[in-house]
Amino acid sequence: MRPRFLDELKCMYNVETAALSPGSYGWGFIKLEPLFQEQPERFLMLDSDTVLLGPVLKTANNHQTDFIVDFEQQTDTRAKEIYFDWEIGEQSGFGMAQPDFLFNTGQWFACSRVLRRADFDPWIRWSLPRRLARPDLFKNGEQGLLNFVVNEQNRKGAISVARVPLMRWPGFDVTNIELAEVTRGHESPYRQVMHWAGFKAPRLESLPRADLLIHFERMYYENHGGGERLRLSRARRYALDYRARRFAIKIRQRLQRATRK
Repeated sequence: MRPRFLDELKCMYNVETAALSPGSYGWGFIKLEPLFQEQPERFLMLDSDTVLLGPVLKTANNHQTDFIVDFEQQTDTRAKEIYFDWEIGEQSGFGMAQPDFLFNTGQWFACSRVLRRADFDPWIRWSLPRRLARPDLFKNGEQGLLNFVVNEQNRKGAISVARVPLMRWPGFDVTNIELAEVTRGHESPYRQVMHWAGFKAPRLESLPRADLLIHFERMYYENHGGGERLRLSRARRYALDYRARRFAIKIRQRLQRATRK
């Protein structure tokens, strides 16, 4: 995250960054760190491509479990592609059982100190960036590994887990989410997180349910001295940066293919 943006958040919303060691943690692995903090605390973990459709924190008040996760359903084939492959684990002699449940790790509640680094030790190298010891088993950064550990510890009775309809994905039908209701803030009837998992675009307008994203973006800049002018300026700059990154990736991939020949 850019330091200038962090400074804006601290100034405008009275927030602080977590006291973590600086460095690159790798894809998603920094989301594990609050689990190991010294102070016992309940927290909500969110990916950056999410918005709260209403008072989601009230969900935590209704459940006293160690984890609250999305009630997700996947076919076995898809689960092995995006979470972890328990059949390979079983064949490798790890006694890896089929999961009782799965959840996208872009939104979840948890209590710190209920899991330890030792619970992850066989599967992760704690270097910077973090590395999976078996990337053939666990998929999508920390997602597959966290699902495995939470399932394993829940099965042992070491932790408790509540499954709720926490996530909405705009790849499915989300036409029943009304912007007018979302704008009611704490009075919104929704208790879910909209998560644009897997969606990439140079402009918000190109994404499904862009109306929700633009609403929250405008809310942010209404409290900012730069206002609408700065919002549009940054949107144009991001679009240019996005296209430059995509172009650089294509060039790098072509060079890699050329060197293999």
